[in-house]
Amino acid sequence: MYVYGPVPSRRLGRSLGVSPIPSKTCSYSCVYCQLGRTDRLRVDRKRYFRPVDILDEIHDNLIESTPEFITFAGDGEPTLNIDLGRMIRHCKESFDVPVAVITNGSLLTDDIVRSDLMAADLVMPSLDAGCERTFKKINRPHRDINYGHMLAGLAQFRHEFSGKIWMEVMLVQGLNDSDEELKMIRSHLDMIKPDRIYVGTPTRPPTEKWVEPVGPEAVIRAKSVLQSRFTLDSFETSEFGLRSFHDAREAITEIGGRHPLRREQAEKIVKFFGKDDTIKDMLTAHLLREVSFNSRSYLLPQKERSIDGG
Repeated sequence: MYVYGPVPSRRLGRSLGVSPIPSKTCSYSCVYCQLGRTDRLRVDRKRYFRPVDILDEIHDNLIESTPEFITFAGDGEPTLNIDLGRMIRHCKESFDVPVAVITNGSLLTDDIVRSDLMAADLVMPSLDAGCERTFKKINRPHRDINYGHMLAGLAQFRHEFSGKIWMEVMLVQGLNDSDEELKMIRSHLDMIKPDRIYVGTPTRPPTEKWVEPVGPEAVIRAKSVLQSRFTLDSFETSEFGLRSFHDAREAITEIGGRHPLRREQAEKIVKFFGKDDTIKDMLTAHLLREVSFNSRSYLLPQKERSIDGG
């Protein structure tokens, strides 16, 4: 499956997610990523799947759901898909739903990548570091990505793009939460001039076990320094779209592989399908593992989803 949801999003409401890349294919390997370490660290764009297959899934899902956004994001960096622009344009021409793209912004130095995103309504890049040293520590980019060039790409995209840009800054305790680092990030945001700035901290189990979220006081301080009115430190409250799944096991595996589920969210999915023993059976069969993070219990799929690329 390339399409999942709609899923509850803290920024986008009910978002129909689209994953146009194989799992964990990215230009970064961020220490806080909720989906685990990047095992395909790359910057070269290619065709991973047939665009028509992805677009057909979007169409079929929209027959039964009414999301607030179609969101290209998925399991890594969506701009690595060379057909992304074509798919965005098709969605804009065929569906009366705004299109968003969640990206780390690392490939915006490429003229073609920027052009591919022009038809989107909303682009959400991230900026977690104020300098090269922190950039390498927190985002762990591909060796061909230069911090200064990445910033220049973001600024150029802002100059060319007529849609909305919402930037996200993810705070990790001890890495990028100092006043000095935040002031450097702020200076770069002044150059980019996004429409919104979101301040976040990990709320789901991160890739590296040593990663810790910052506390409420640090978030408030960061919002002040970054001149932000928006945070991502709360939990989603709306429901997942489940009608496209055959049973609770499939829903938990597919959604959880891209959007780690709190235990109470997984239990709601089980209740929807009326299969009370699904979570217990999946844990016993080692299809799920339960982990605790930030005083919350999460259920994470053990087996990577199968994707036929090419």
